[in-house]
Amino acid sequence: MLLPAPLLLLADSRLPAGGHAHSGGLEPAAAAGAVTDVPTLAGFLRGRLATTGLVTAALAAAACAHAARAAAGHGRDGGWAVLDAEADARTPSPAQRRASRSQGRSLLRAVRTASPHPALDALAAFPAPHHPLVLGAAVAAAGGTPAHAASISAYGAVTGPASAAVRLLALDPLAVHRALAELAPRVDAVAAEAADFADGDPAALPAASAPALDVFAELHLRADPRLFES
Repeated sequence: MLLPAPLLLLADSRLPAGGHAHSGGLEPAAAAGAVTDVPTLAGFLRGRLATTGLVTAALAAAACAHAARAAAGHGRDGGWAVLDAEADARTPSPAQRRASRSQGRSLLRAVRTASPHPALDALAAFPAPHHPLVLGAAVAAAGGTPAHAASISAYGAVTGPASAAVRLLALDPLAVHRALAELAPRVDAVAAEAADFADGDPAALPAASAPALDVFAELHLRADPRLFES
């Protein structure tokens, strides 16, 4: 089955939504010496995928499912506010919450320009909705499924930091790409797990913890100079 081109656009790092300005915690991890080469990068990506990656993929899947229900007239009252609150609850670091909302605002601007949709209009009522919620709604607007939303989110959870590592640490791009290829089955597994939460109680969404990423995010705010926003 062919993946619709609009969904490919959402997974493309060249989407003008500001993703290039965020390292997903890679910059502070590199500054702390936790990531120095391709093997340590691979470990960082595995950990990020299993925690933050799972949480954001599940939120994206739930948002996609809610957008589809709302378009069919079956959405829960206050559904977006509930999902936004659940995203907040699963993002204990204030710095990470700000980064997620900043990315969400940028993505919403880009996708509303390209593909107007009632779900995106509803999210525009928020000052700055969380990134995975906007991504899920954008996937629904493009005709995708919660499984698509989870897959795109999980993919972005590792490719963004990997790209940042190439720029920050001058790593061999081919070696980094190989590390991503080896991680692909894990990305698929996390996406499949996340998609299973799409139609359930939002309070039951995964809440996997990544304390080191939370600490890195807070330290990053005080770093000077820094090349990435997060």
